Amino acid sequence: VRHMFIQTQDTPNPNSLKFIPGKPVLETRTMDFPTPAAAFRSPLARQLFRIEGVKSVFFGPDFITVTKESEELDWNLLKPDIYATIMDFFASGLPLVTEETSSGEAGSEEDDEVVAMIKELLDTRIRPTVQEDGGDVIYKGFEDGIVQLKLQGSCTSCPSSIITLKNGIQNMLQFYIPEVEGVEQV
Repeated sequence: VRHMFIQTQDTPNPNSLKFIPGKPVLETRTMDFPTPAAAFRSPLARQLFRIEGVKSVFFGPDFITVTKESEELDWNLLKPDIYATIMDFFASGLPLVTEETSSGEAGSEEDDEVVAMIKELLDTRIRPTVQEDGGDVIYKGFEDGIVQLKLQGSCTSCPSSIITLKNGIQNMLQFYIPEVEGVEQV
């Protein structure tokens, strides 16, 4: 793993940068670590939080999004430590996550047809686009015509996330599913 080449990609959030290690991270799911305390399940996330200036960490199928604490912090100062931490971790062979947990899907509620359609649209049309930007959107519930979603990764503190939520996600869901009256972030 000595010759690992990690690419970076900007996200719509200037404080978040997407690191692409060129190998699977979580393969089929995502995990959000909004605080150092949330990182107890992941040795890599814990190590990334030790870097001064790191505010949150997000694992995608094949990327890691790191969000810095403020715009004043220069990515050029943070990047070398982040690169080294990611490379050392992949070289160690340690598991990324210490215990298997679900990706935050809302519990055991009975999926009626509308909920099934909402989840299908999220998984096929919406999540891939949001993941492209270094984040994710997780279905949390559907009540009284309102779809409840949780934005993660670069989307969490992104200035354009409300626009993404209202214009992008809400419009698409309403277009395909008339029962959807709105979308809210939880």
